[in-house]
Amino acid sequence: MHSPNGVSIHPDVQALTAATAGRLITKLVDVQSRRGVATVVLTGGTVGIAVLDAVATAPARGAVDWSRVNFWWGDERFLAADSRDRNAVQADDALLSRLPVDPARVHPIPASDEVDSVEEAAAAYARALAEAAADEKLAPGFESVDDRLPRFDVLLLGVGPDAHIASLFPEMAGVRSVGETVVSVSNAPKPPPERVSLSMEAINTAEEVWLTVAGEDKAGAVGLALAGAGFVQVPAAGARGRTKTRWLIDQSAASQLPERLLDPEGTGAAAD
Repeated sequence: MHSPNGVSIHPDVQALTAATAGRLITKLVDVQSRRGVATVVLTGGTVGIAVLDAVATAPARGAVDWSRVNFWWGDERFLAADSRDRNAVQADDALLSRLPVDPARVHPIPASDEVDSVEEAAAAYARALAEAAADEKLAPGFESVDDRLPRFDVLLLGVGPDAHIASLFPEMAGVRSVGETVVSVSNAPKPPPERVSLSMEAINTAEEVWLTVAGEDKAGAVGLALAGAGFVQVPAAGARGRTKTRWLIDQSAASQLPERLLDPEGTGAAAD
């Protein structure tokens, strides 16, 4: 059952990224205490990578057993494996290379110099997800959410000024996809045009979805999404965690929030 949105407003982007990093560390510790292994889906973008940097430098980072965290990506630019514009390369610099992670638990989306086409990259990533899901089924007590996907404990998303999430853009085929876990994008409205993205179906299998957003240029998208706009026009409105959907935003991004979500002082929102 989809949970109500939890909205947390922070005074600036620095406070936002530090708080999100702290939340993520706490969540991973909690999941590991219950199941031993935790899984997080990473995002790119300025704020997304800043959160990863904040995790890597947080005093509490040692509370997580990083060798027992699985890492996936919500989307990727279809570029060469060493391209500085790839989310996986930026995440490696900001977080993964700085912590004792298990390389076998890091699952980047195939690059343009590893497969022949963006469609092949999407198909390969869907297969990797399905294989991980099959392996999880062998664990005692495991309950599958979707046989095609491993369990996602936390799925991180940014939101674009046009309200896109991952590489699901307004009105485009990817956001309308039904029956697929991974979609290829060949005509993205921002460069590069070729991308690979989890589908909305896949995103919404996550236990918790966190949308981390900063900046006045995102305020309209945040306001529309939280006002209940349709997800084909406003993809961010369609992202829903199975147990919790967290909107973690700075004051600038909150400037067009529906008044019903704000507290009487206008500084925060419903507790999450």
